[in-house]
Amino acid sequence: MKVAIAGASGMIGSALSDYLRSKGHTVVALKRNSQPGAQVFLGVDSDYLSEFDAVINFAGENIAGKRWTSEQKKLILSSRTTTTDYLAECLKKTQGKPKVFINASAIGIYGNRGDEQLDENSSAGKGFLADTCTAWEASAKKASREGLRTVRLRIGVVLGKSGGALAKMLLPFQMGAGGILGSGKQYMSWISIHDAVRAIEFILENDQLEGAVNMTAPNPVTNAQFTQAMGKVLHRPAILPAPSFALKLILGDMAQEMLLEGNRVLPKKLEKAGFKFQYGDVESALAKEISGAGSGKTVQAM
Repeated sequence: MKVAIAGASGMIGSALSDYLRSKGHTVVALKRNSQPGAQVFLGVDSDYLSEFDAVINFAGENIAGKRWTSEQKKLILSSRTTTTDYLAECLKKTQGKPKVFINASAIGIYGNRGDEQLDENSSAGKGFLADTCTAWEASAKKASREGLRTVRLRIGVVLGKSGGALAKMLLPFQMGAGGILGSGKQYMSWISIHDAVRAIEFILENDQLEGAVNMTAPNPVTNAQFTQAMGKVLHRPAILPAPSFALKLILGDMAQEMLLEGNRVLPKKLEKAGFKFQYGDVESALAKEISGAGSGKTVQAM
């Protein structure tokens, strides 16, 4: 399979590129055009995309890279919708190929939902992340060419040592300064980077999967449970909580939506289609990523 990837330099994009190449697929990274007023990607139009079997889009400003000022929020939104709009318009004009378009989204679309169990049929929530994901998915839906399967990939917290949330949490835990965030009761819907890339390949090869697809492990945990697992895997205490007021003072709105709130998201479509998780419990996923000692056992959904 020949696959084009936008956002191939990010944590998921780079891991996926390496994985797909190791499985014999051809992967080409789409390069952003930095010239003002120019087309979004260098050399990319409908004719160029017609050379590929699949197009995958992860492009977008790092959502946790900077404090959420009003300007940063605009950049987070526009960086996603602009790139997705462009790819969708190009894909609408293709004929025959590509057969599938996978566009990243996030479980932030569900908003803060406490312990409510959520699947792909659940409604969108409220807040900046939910609104951003809703607009992002609306852009992806514009790739409406007949015969083009479109997947809106709702990605959870990806556990990968090379980047993302886990990389930022490792140092304080290793120093014995790890602890719960806020109340610790908020749910974290996560997935190991190893299962994430396997799931994307599974989606590429399974025509029955389209529309919204949750990419999370089958066993979401509370922040307190995650913290306990981190401490156990690292053999470090996890007793220094981060109070809500301090997180809000340092990070503003980002702290509320990304750290102090959460949702309990289940991968119903993936499991129904027959995907088997190698790392279905958080402790084995953390052990695998941090020390290479994860059991890799398959765990069914709660």
